[in-house]
Amino acid sequence: MGSGLGVFLLVLGAILTFAVNVDIPGVSDDVLGWILMGAGLLAIILAIALRGRRRVRTTTTSDPAARGGVVEHSEDRTDPL
Repeated sequence: MGSGLGVFLLVLGAILTFAVNVDIPGVSDDVLGWILMGAGLLAIILAIALRGRRRVRTTTTSDPAARGGVVEHSEDRTDPL
């Protein structure tokens, strides 16, 4: 959703900057377009950065005893008591 919003803002900003001459009182349409393109680029970068954080990493370990294998433990332990 974040990258879609970013692309929308980027396209809207490019249209305002390069394709349309509109008279908005008190606001330059070129400056508004550049601001929207910057916001769109920022939204895309944030969406990519946050997508990497949402990945869940799992680690699977295998236990030979659970698969019916023989597990031998040898400990050389002396109790001081």
